[in-house]
Amino acid sequence: QVQLVESGGGLVQAGGSLRLSCAASGTGRRFDGMGWYRQAPGKQRELVARVWISGSTNYADSVKGRFTISRDNAKNTVTLQMNSLKPEDTAVYYCYVRLWGTSADYWGQGTQVTVSS
Repeated sequence: QVQLVESGGGLVQAGGSLRLSCAASGTGRRFDGMGWYRQAPGKQRELVARVWISGSTNYADSVKGRFTISRDNAKNTVTLQMNSLKPEDTAVYYCYVRLWGTSADYWGQGTQVTVSS
């Protein structure tokens, strides 16, 4: 079983920054994809950013140039640095990981990010 612990959400004014962190438990576990999704009220969950064990990344077009994702494979952590935040970034952000060699995805409990105008 894999458990994810998220931290770093909160309230910030437009133009500000937040950093989200997620730590995945599981001794000896390796993770292929690690990343963040978000879900705003009344909308579907969408990919924000993802980083693969190879180091390649995927970003939603709406966050390119503002958000940066990184991971620490030794610690099984993934971090999302969010700059130049906009009110439309307001959502619950969910950490996710994909277990290496499988199609098994695990999700965090979600952390609220609110950007005021």
